[in-house]
Amino acid sequence: MRLGVLDVGSNTVNLVVAEADSGLPLPVHTWERRPRFAQRLPADGTIGDDALQRMIATVDEAAAEAHRAGVDRMFAYTTAVVRDAPNCEEVLTQVEKATGVRLGTLTGIEDARLTFLAARRWLGWQAGPMLMVDIGGGCLEVAFGRDRLPESAMSLPLGAGRLTREFLDGDPPSARSVKRLRRHVRDRFAEVAARTSWEDPRTSVAASKTFQQLARLTGAAPLRLGPFVPRRLEAVALRPWIKRLAGMSSAKRARLPGVSPHRARQILAGAIVAHEVMRRLGIASLRICPWGLREGILLRELESRQLPLVNATWVPWR
Repeated sequence: MRLGVLDVGSNTVNLVVAEADSGLPLPVHTWERRPRFAQRLPADGTIGDDALQRMIATVDEAAAEAHRAGVDRMFAYTTAVVRDAPNCEEVLTQVEKATGVRLGTLTGIEDARLTFLAARRWLGWQAGPMLMVDIGGGCLEVAFGRDRLPESAMSLPLGAGRLTREFLDGDPPSARSVKRLRRHVRDRFAEVAARTSWEDPRTSVAASKTFQQLARLTGAAPLRLGPFVPRRLEAVALRPWIKRLAGMSSAKRARLPGVSPHRARQILAGAIVAHEVMRRLGIASLRICPWGLREGILLRELESRQLPLVNATWVPWR
């Protein structure tokens, strides 16, 4: 049996197909498009008609690709850009009506739990008590645990795309807007961290493309060398890059090692969030995990039925 995971994010749409018989979420087929739904969203996050039509066209294309790839069951979901939109239900209904695909929504806590599962499986039990951080387009997730699933998890509206839209003016942004963003991240995360008791982890791990690109920017091995090459993000190496990135245009950032053109504008916000989390939690170094939410969803299905997903389910596809 072939399982598919369709991830409709703020900028990219990804389809990952895996063989259920393998017991591991190793892709046999992948597909990606970058329709950038979050571009030019209004302040309240409403999904406009232009973004909706691009979403419908991309999801329809992904559905056709899933059929071609022989997917038997598919899990389709959308992230914070739609989940948090005032017209979320209308958007989901219109997409389903036009494409036949009902996009589910995951809460931030569910996102954190499944990403933690993926990191645990990638690193293994030798990782011991583990802290996982994940910066997405809309939210920051932090989770801690000793077992397969985290004992505590939180999700904050500190995603790189969201903060870029809300705080950073111009290209490059003004010094004033960067200062406002840094203050906001510091105050928002400090407020939550002060109310949360985190045990000292044996292993601190980061998931998401934002962390992968920040690690590459600060000297980690290129992604083209494969997922099994160890990679780390060091706080001391990241700190000076915040000032450098703030003084660059998106076009110039896109020429830096590891920074993709479609993430170039938001990499500054990602760096600010990453450094504040590391500073506040006393993390000197983060191990980079190549697995994330999509692999966590596949693992959940392959391993057990003990991780209920509230607003999204697997559906027959052929």
